[in-house]
Amino acid sequence: MQNVFIINFNPLYEILDEIKENLSFKIIKFENEEDFQKNPNLDIINCLIISKTKHKLLPDKNITNKNFLDFNDIPLSLKKILELINIKLIKLKFNHQSKIIINGYELNLNSKFFSKDKLNLKLTEKEIEIILYLNNTKFKHDVSDLQKNIWGYSTNMETHTVETHIYRLRKKISNLFNDENFILSHKSGYFIG
Repeated sequence: MQNVFIINFNPLYEILDEIKENLSFKIIKFENEEDFQKNPNLDIINCLIISKTKHKLLPDKNITNKNFLDFNDIPLSLKKILELINIKLIKLKFNHQSKIIINGYELNLNSKFFSKDKLNLKLTEKEIEIILYLNNTKFKHDVSDLQKNIWGYSTNMETHTVETHIYRLRKKISNLFNDENFILSHKSGYFIG
């Protein structure tokens, strides 16, 4: 779920807080810009910021105009405000998904291309899930872990689905990029090298 940070805009926050169960995003309120800037661990890249004083926040190196929503034509209906927020969040998500860097490769979730050095490999949805899952953690994943978390299988099922998918994915990467070490296997499981 994406975050919408509302800074120094209490009336808007109160309205959205009343209907938060029906929103497709999470709202977080900050009393002022200083309060917002005291939180260095916020995920700024894929969030939306609504503030009456945008100029005070733009100097921050992680915040760009893409992250801001201005309400220039006030008053607006609640329907219009929600529409503007949702459109901006969709654009942010699209931009965020268009470029994920993993070990020197670029993974574009929108086009499903895995790229490096002007070479592009089209991936399936399952191959993308495998790469993201293996990349998202610091430890190795055994077959039963991948069965459970990628395919939703119970761990006591006999299947070679995981090995077959991993083998085919490794072969595709090796054939196009000449990289035998992107997905590695170890006695304790698979991992991204």
